[in-house]
Amino acid sequence: MNILEKLQPEVIWHYFGEVMRIPRPSKHEELITKYLIEFGVNHGLETLTDEVGNVLIRKNATKGMENRPWVCLQSHIDMVCEKNSDKVFDFQKDAIVPVIDGEWLKADGTTLGADDGIGVATELAILASNDIEHGPIECLFTVDEETGLSGAFALKNNWLKSRILLNLDSEDEGEIFIGCAGGIDTTVDLTFDKDCVEKDTTAFIIKVSGLKGGHSGDDINKGLGCANKIITRILWRATDELGLRIAKIDGGNLRNAIAREAYAIITIPSKNAETWKSNVEAFEKAVQYEFRTTEPNLKVTTECTDMPAYLMDRKTQANLLNALYACAHGVLAMSREIPNFVETSTNLASVKMDDEKIYITTSQRSSVESAKRAAAEKIEATFRLIGAHVTHGDGYPGWTPNPDSKILKTAVDAYQRLFGKQPIVRAIHAGLECGLIGEKYEGMDMISYGPTLRGVHSPDERVEIKTVEMFWQHTLEILKSIQ
Repeated sequence: MNILEKLQPEVIWHYFGEVMRIPRPSKHEELITKYLIEFGVNHGLETLTDEVGNVLIRKNATKGMENRPWVCLQSHIDMVCEKNSDKVFDFQKDAIVPVIDGEWLKADGTTLGADDGIGVATELAILASNDIEHGPIECLFTVDEETGLSGAFALKNNWLKSRILLNLDSEDEGEIFIGCAGGIDTTVDLTFDKDCVEKDTTAFIIKVSGLKGGHSGDDINKGLGCANKIITRILWRATDELGLRIAKIDGGNLRNAIAREAYAIITIPSKNAETWKSNVEAFEKAVQYEFRTTEPNLKVTTECTDMPAYLMDRKTQANLLNALYACAHGVLAMSREIPNFVETSTNLASVKMDDEKIYITTSQRSSVESAKRAAAEKIEATFRLIGAHVTHGDGYPGWTPNPDSKILKTAVDAYQRLFGKQPIVRAIHAGLECGLIGEKYEGMDMISYGPTLRGVHSPDERVEIKTVEMFWQHTLEILKSIQ
């Protein structure tokens, strides 16, 4: 039996199950795009697609509501593809395997894709229905939100009929979002020379594992560990103390995820091998104590491994470790206007290398445009000190809150009628496509909301089952109430 069949509301979980079976990594959304187009055609709905793969499906109003304004429901169809290191899984071929864990639905060792598969499933359920009250609606499914917002960037400014937009991509039931941070990526590459492996040395692999990871916007203020920062500390210290040399370093994967795992292949003079092992044990205890409340499963381990073919040259190693240690990570500033709201942050997302270069990916976010630029320049300055090549992405704009929004009032009133309490209205530090859509459609009245998700962008991603039904009821009440 499909474990989703017993969950309510049945229609959403049915379509979420369909979405979970379709591989949809960012920039590889062809299969889900094909599915959406076939869905629209099979249901007799006006179905459009554009050059980048965004899909727009329109549905007429239910009887008696034809004169209501057009409303756009919007979700992104790509997902973050992260898995535990011991999990064998191909995100371009394999279907996500759901697991019920108490009150939560998660996946077996991978990201779940509820971000934003639940939003996609909700739109499909509404489009397929014949008993839901709504005015004329259009459902927008965008590509590549997670790795560049390229679908929203490419959105035509004359495609949508709506001037009301419900973004179904937030992660806290009972909260309605009316603003978000803008963001920019800063990437670094650094060449290195190859040194020969030294005599009388022993090769080790050191691993940092067991971290929660998480969303680099929504989780950046939760005191989570960054594997890249943690591994840098022990490598930096042992370089001078024990003569450590790096052959390979690898940590993190995605620009918008906090690094959960990192490893390095290193050599140590054989006379210092036992000291190295003792130091790693002591370091593990120290960082476990530091992160005892937020990272209870943190591990730092080392073991002997095969001798590498070459080492990173000494000068580059020193420059790299100094820059990684100095590189900012985490919250840079809190909002001066909104209590407990992160204004500006940066994420040391990944450190990779091939046979010629080291590649470092970081991302900066801020609800203040000048602060966003300053954060990116701070990272640039850090790595320019070691002669690295630094580039910035195009970035994306924030979404300025409008507390007088008409759709916000509709959504707040609908929530209060349903659940007898006021929802929380706030902005979010994570990026949403609303900023870009608002640039292209001036005056678009927008809100963002969703069920409760946790561990997003990590294999711990999970959705609280009961909140999906609340989210569904709220969406239907909003659609019925829009005048």
